[in-house]
Amino acid sequence: MTEGRPLKLIVQFSLPLLLGNIFQQTYNMVDAAIVGRVLGAEALGAVGSSGSVQFLILGFCTGLCTGFTIPIAQAFGAKTYSKMRSYIFHSVILTLLLSFLVTLLCSVFCKNIIKFISVPKNIFTDAFRYLFVIFLGVPFTLFYNLLSGVLRAVGDSRTPFIFLVISSVINIALDLLFIVVFKWGVTGASLATIISQAISAILCFILILLKFEILHIKKQDTTLSFFRTKRLLGMGIPMGLQFSITAIGSIVIQISTNKLGSVFVSAFAAGNKIKQLGISPFDAIASAVSTYASQNYGAGKIKRIKKGLFEGTLLSLGVAAFIVCPMMIIFPRLLSMIFISASDIEVLLASAKYVRNMGCFFWLISLLQIFRLTIQGLGFSNLAIFSGVFEMIARCTVGFGLVPFFAYNAIIFADPTAWLCAVLWCTPVLLYCLHKISVSSTHY
Repeated sequence: MTEGRPLKLIVQFSLPLLLGNIFQQTYNMVDAAIVGRVLGAEALGAVGSSGSVQFLILGFCTGLCTGFTIPIAQAFGAKTYSKMRSYIFHSVILTLLLSFLVTLLCSVFCKNIIKFISVPKNIFTDAFRYLFVIFLGVPFTLFYNLLSGVLRAVGDSRTPFIFLVISSVINIALDLLFIVVFKWGVTGASLATIISQAISAILCFILILLKFEILHIKKQDTTLSFFRTKRLLGMGIPMGLQFSITAIGSIVIQISTNKLGSVFVSAFAAGNKIKQLGISPFDAIASAVSTYASQNYGAGKIKRIKKGLFEGTLLSLGVAAFIVCPMMIIFPRLLSMIFISASDIEVLLASAKYVRNMGCFFWLISLLQIFRLTIQGLGFSNLAIFSGVFEMIARCTVGFGLVPFFAYNAIIFADPTAWLCAVLWCTPVLLYCLHKISVSSTHY
């Protein structure tokens, strides 16, 4: 991505990511749709009640793996391939250790976690069954994110998308088999999800073995280095903490919602699925701009970074203004009916209200994702982490200070408030980072 027109490169790179994100959200939505339609609104609430906890734990792990790929992308841009492979080797070792630790701890304390977030008693058992299986699948999730991140770091966003399409189809088939035929309930939904994730990870690994010799780790690349371990953790931990800190605020909102009863838990779960789908294009464009910035920073092409950032930001805002926001504002009830039966009127109305409100503020998340991921892509993860802090503070303020007075009406404004606070932080920080790399004479 160091040669050619920036906008064209960003669009070409982001399209497979977008389609991949959509398919990833699709098989998450299929879980929720089949659960909500076949098993009912309470089962949907059970699946959604622990969403913020999954975001806290899996978000930290995913952020860590994403951070690992930044030095890989920078080394690839600088054409120091031996160093790139060494970073890949260290990333694999660290991911193995993380997978073991997280799976063990989360599985042991799963029931305590469910109790802590105040899940209503009528959906407690299903919530525990679902979350326990998801925790057992943590290694698959981590290795898919690491391997697909490595492929994207060297400019290939197409094949991870293809693998997600394959796993999405498998996930849908397994959902129908496990829930409709075998009658395994919410456990079947979680099993379908982790099996699909495992298939994606395996396919990425096979592709690297067969087609990307440049990524094959050689004996001389396997010498353990404290410096490289420190650099990877220095990139990964702030990104992981950013997810986790953000998730703390989400947990506060989830707990506040859970206390309002299963109707609002179900509505919130459905609304969040739609929200995540709506965020998909912004994640894709931001990931493309971040990879673009990393590679050009490694190549020392600072002017290209600024041009690509400007064009990527306009693209993201255009998608928000002309596609995502109008869809959510005009069709909130129709979108909610993907997960909720028309007979569950109270749940459906609450979900539609949530979706319409989100649609009015999606331009904020379009800016936030671009700014934050570019800051990270340039190697300033320690500064990007504070955007998560501001998101957490905003959500906690809404959860503790406003929900007791305004109930569900406060819940639906929690995310937009958090996004606004984070954008207000990231905007001057990004300008500072661009200035710093411009005046620096040393580039990675």
